[in-house]
Amino acid sequence: MSQNFTRRQWFRHALAVPAGAWMSRYNAMAQPNRAKVKITAVKALQIQSIAGNCLIRVETDAGLIGYGEAGSTGPMARARIETMKRLLIGEDPLAIERHFHSMTTLMHTYTAHIPTVSGIDIALWDLAGKILNQPINVLLGGPFRDSIRLYSHGQGVNLLDPASCRDWAQRVKAAPERFTAFKINIDPLLGVPSGRFTTTLDSGQLRKVARGFANAREAVGDDIDVAVHCHNELDTTSAIQAAKAVEPMNPLFYEDPLPVAFSESWMALRRSTRIPILAGEKLEMLKGFKPFIDHQAADILHPDLAFAGGFTGTRKIADYAYVLRTPVALHNVGSLVLCYASAHFGSAIHNFYRSESALGRPTRHVEQMSAQRPPEVANSHLKVPEGPGLGFVPNDEYLKSQMMPGESWWA
Repeated sequence: MSQNFTRRQWFRHALAVPAGAWMSRYNAMAQPNRAKVKITAVKALQIQSIAGNCLIRVETDAGLIGYGEAGSTGPMARARIETMKRLLIGEDPLAIERHFHSMTTLMHTYTAHIPTVSGIDIALWDLAGKILNQPINVLLGGPFRDSIRLYSHGQGVNLLDPASCRDWAQRVKAAPERFTAFKINIDPLLGVPSGRFTTTLDSGQLRKVARGFANAREAVGDDIDVAVHCHNELDTTSAIQAAKAVEPMNPLFYEDPLPVAFSESWMALRRSTRIPILAGEKLEMLKGFKPFIDHQAADILHPDLAFAGGFTGTRKIADYAYVLRTPVALHNVGSLVLCYASAHFGSAIHNFYRSESALGRPTRHVEQMSAQRPPEVANSHLKVPEGPGLGFVPNDEYLKSQMMPGESWWA
């Protein structure tokens, strides 16, 4: 052993080795069906109200179809798919690890676009499940749980109005999903557009933050958790001061207050507060999360399967996080495809925390995407869907009615 290879480094390496066993198990399951099916097309479709994401569809010569979701618009994904067709068309969809390597190391004529790769990877795992007649969580190594814990969003509430907070609390407690955790945007209290950088907060804004989240806590009591939801808009001083303002109401977590990429600012924030820091919805691949894990700058990681690398890339993140016992939550404001993908992924990793969810909205927009039984949510838990692959059967008529202007049906 090299003298430059420390005992701690060796220990980490030794713990990480078994993490790849799930892929070896998948390859063994896939081997009897290798080279029997070929990819014939990769397509994208953008629909409304899924946070700018688009759906991905991978077609095969066997008539089987895999569905995924990419963290990009339809036109953007189609442009990037054109650069990757030579890597995929005519290939065996079961060779997922090879496809992931080829797509993510693409450099010419453009570097890899990880959000589009993520959607294709999810679709390939859906196809693999259909070819092998297994749900994805089994292909990922087998489930630790048959349902995943969710959190939702505090919508339609004016935090500065105690009566509005009480009305909101009554609504969510009466909802059939019985969500037990909600995150609420900080932006309205700051008077800034969501997700826009703001100047350093003044004392008046900080008082509103303290009062608003205190009102939410008083309205819901101790039975429901409340988290502080940011969109990477604060500077270091503001992030630290806002954390101090909300600490008395004991937030479930403090999400993404600082700019996306790792910096020493995250360490300064981490040292300054007792609130769990959750980060990562726009980070890509293990390289984006690794410094947060290595420096323990975030208490909870928050990848989005449609951005971070699909099942394959996000599993690498979760396995590395497992070495340092770091929990993994899932960001998800997308379609039913991303919802089901999150359910399978969350059930298949040991260090799963919670998944965000757009289920239970008044329009039931996500639920209507299913042509079969809608997703089952009870006591804030989503049951992992049954059936091969994702378990997603699309309601084509509903999806057609929700296409973005200018989109053609599976162009």
